[in-house]
Amino acid sequence: MPEIFRAEHIEKNYGTFRALDDVTISVEEGSIYGLLGPNGAGKTTFIRIVTQITAPDRGEIFFMGRKLTPDDVLHFGYLPEERGLYRKMKVGEQAIYLARLKGLSRTDALKKLKYWFEKFEMQSWWNKKVEELSKGMQQKVQFIVTILHEPKLLIFDEPFSGFDPINQALLKDEILDLQKKGATIFFSTHNMASVEELCDHITLINRSKAILSGEINTIKQQYKANLFEISFRGNPEGLKSSLPSGCSLVSVEPLPAGHKALVQMNRPPSDNELLSALLPAVHIDSFREVLPSMNEIFIRVVENASANQF
Repeated sequence: MPEIFRAEHIEKNYGTFRALDDVTISVEEGSIYGLLGPNGAGKTTFIRIVTQITAPDRGEIFFMGRKLTPDDVLHFGYLPEERGLYRKMKVGEQAIYLARLKGLSRTDALKKLKYWFEKFEMQSWWNKKVEELSKGMQQKVQFIVTILHEPKLLIFDEPFSGFDPINQALLKDEILDLQKKGATIFFSTHNMASVEELCDHITLINRSKAILSGEINTIKQQYKANLFEISFRGNPEGLKSSLPSGCSLVSVEPLPAGHKALVQMNRPPSDNELLSALLPAVHIDSFREVLPSMNEIFIRVVENASANQF
């Protein structure tokens, strides 16, 4: 897929503090891209540069194959982590106002807002003031006005903040649906479960630097520990004694019918060799390689990067 935007060698300083240090990120059109990192890593600063709220001290941004221009923001939808609604305005009045700023006519804005308010069961909020809404309800309103003009690039900063699990699931479904309709989604998050469910690619920023970047499945393969989970029926001692050279039994635990074992291969893995060695000794019900979660990778990479700085 072609790139929809690329940030090259971005640097941003606030006085003596370096918020971003030589960060390069490329996002493919139609993808869901996650920007990860601890608090203060530089994620929001990067998003504010892409959305032209602030400018980099060094580096360039490209959009649709050319240098980013001020007019390109009309093709963006930006949902900030901080609430950006006017608290004293009525919800409907404000939604129409924000839609008009994105270039929609009043008639089109009303039509689209009616669809989304009905879809999210928000009709009763229309004449309420923003200050009457909860944090999650305000975020729903902001989500709607962010996507209403059908932008090519959606940029979300911690989009799941303030949502309960039910509304988080609702938002995830909408993000996947927007991708199916051709939108590109770029978002920062601390929610690693959301990264697992949604993202095609990620970049991990720590202390202003991009320290890990790539496709999710490729990264998982890169950080795997050659662990295999085996559900079996039979004698655990028989399984242990049948392990080929270079394999070790990490753990065994009982199941309602049989046992579950975790086996590590301490040499270049051959899952066929392992399976063939065990089949004569026990009855195998399931056999799978255990890949690390993005949460485990996140912690490991950040801790290693921090340790290497001292």
